[in-house]
Amino acid sequence: MSSGSKIVKVAFVGAGAMCREHARSFGDIPGVELVGISSRTLAKAEEVAREMGIKKVYPDIESLYEGTRADLVVIAVPELSIRTVAQEAFQQDWTILMEKPPGHTLDEAVYLQQLSRELGRSVYVALNRRYLSSTEAVREDLESREEVRFIRVEDQQSLEVARQLGHPEAVVQHWMYANSIHLVDYLCHLGRGPVRSVKPLTRWDPESPGVVLAQVEFDGGDVGIYEGVWNGPGPWAVTVCTPSRRWEIRPLEQARYINVGERKVHEIEVSTEDKTFKPGFRRQAEEVLRAVRGEKHRATSLEQAMESMKLVRAIFGV
Repeated sequence: MSSGSKIVKVAFVGAGAMCREHARSFGDIPGVELVGISSRTLAKAEEVAREMGIKKVYPDIESLYEGTRADLVVIAVPELSIRTVAQEAFQQDWTILMEKPPGHTLDEAVYLQQLSRELGRSVYVALNRRYLSSTEAVREDLESREEVRFIRVEDQQSLEVARQLGHPEAVVQHWMYANSIHLVDYLCHLGRGPVRSVKPLTRWDPESPGVVLAQVEFDGGDVGIYEGVWNGPGPWAVTVCTPSRRWEIRPLEQARYINVGERKVHEIEVSTEDKTFKPGFRRQAEEVLRAVRGEKHRATSLEQAMESMKLVRAIFGV
């Protein structure tokens, strides 16, 4: 589409909670038409269509494209369905936004990346924490100052909780791709340049998950630490230290900083969008629409998401 186009037609594959959140966000933006939805469970698709104002339900992806000629399709399906659904969606001539992860393992994601290249598809990945107003404030501030960054991410996961939530064992065994990617992605998002090296300090033990520590160095001179607490208590948090300012994001929706020589903690107000919608989703939708229209954008490409997937493997070795 050209930047002069007035309407962007958006379709959806999947009918779960994430699909609803994406539909709410895209549907709130002027110049967007929610044209269709497809899901393996027709009744759920019809329910989401009624709730979200999506025009029509389709039995499969091919008929979804043929019936709507959508400009963008949002894929929000369970991890073990990603490969099959993406393979079908990549056959059609639309832009694709995939819910994270872009494959339930790195090997699967690599396959889909290669397929997207072969078919010439523009694919983006919904890593919504990049678009939180807290993350945006940190990123904008860091980019305004040329200072070395020390980035520390604190992750917490429970395999038992993942099982209790009903996730299949194949997903649980690769839970770092399904969920830890949110924290690992902060390293790639805030560190400058490609990853130069990854040094495991305390290694992942799949037989007895506990603390995982790894040091990450970037070509731009920044250094990061991943700290994961598995099957134990801990926060999701990010800190970024520079010579003049220390940022803390905890919880991830809330950012605060301390300047050198000060004791005062400066709080950043959470945006109205992040209070109204699932945090990060509304801003993310805007960036994806800019990409669809051929405008300058900050939507997260599949190539960018793959850097975080690769870093997950480098940290965990799985």
